[in-house]
Amino acid sequence: MKRRLLLTMTGWLALGGSACSARPNARGGVPGYTVSAEQLQQAVGKRFPLRYPVGGLLELQVQAPRLRMLPELNRLGAEMVVQAGGPALRRSYSGAFDLDFGLRYEASDQTVRAHQLRVNSLRFADLPPGPSELLDTYGPALAEQALQELVLHQLRAQDLALPDAMGLQPGSITVTARGLTIGFIAKPPR
Repeated sequence: MKRRLLLTMTGWLALGGSACSARPNARGGVPGYTVSAEQLQQAVGKRFPLRYPVGGLLELQVQAPRLRMLPELNRLGAEMVVQAGGPALRRSYSGAFDLDFGLRYEASDQTVRAHQLRVNSLRFADLPPGPSELLDTYGPALAEQALQELVLHQLRAQDLALPDAMGLQPGSITVTARGLTIGFIAKPPR
């Protein structure tokens, strides 16, 4: 086992981390793959705006979330601007969701996805009590529908080629102030 780890680390160091984002991690030499906060924001931005009709009573339009790194929680935060309108409201209102979520790696399509979503707040200025209760009821479900299992990044075959050849697979996902680090671990024996 030690010999395999030594060979793996020697391979990483000899290749200088390869031309892709996979590289040895400065904390103890464990290989990792980095995704910048900008890359995450761009990937999320491509999937918005989203529209959600709610029973013919109202329609919610959700804009692309502004992501923030929460390294102390190992989660991402997001604030999404929401427009609410329709017959139940009689006019349009602007509001915002604030939420945070964890991350998981999905091996079947090599993606990093949002999961374990927590809605921290839903704010609408000047919204009357009746419609406010309606939005409080549907808001968390809307946020979950908009972001739960949202793909934040997809690793390419070339990103995983070298780790795969060394018997490694993606393991932990760590949120840093600058983005994400995906750590690699040894594949289980077959």
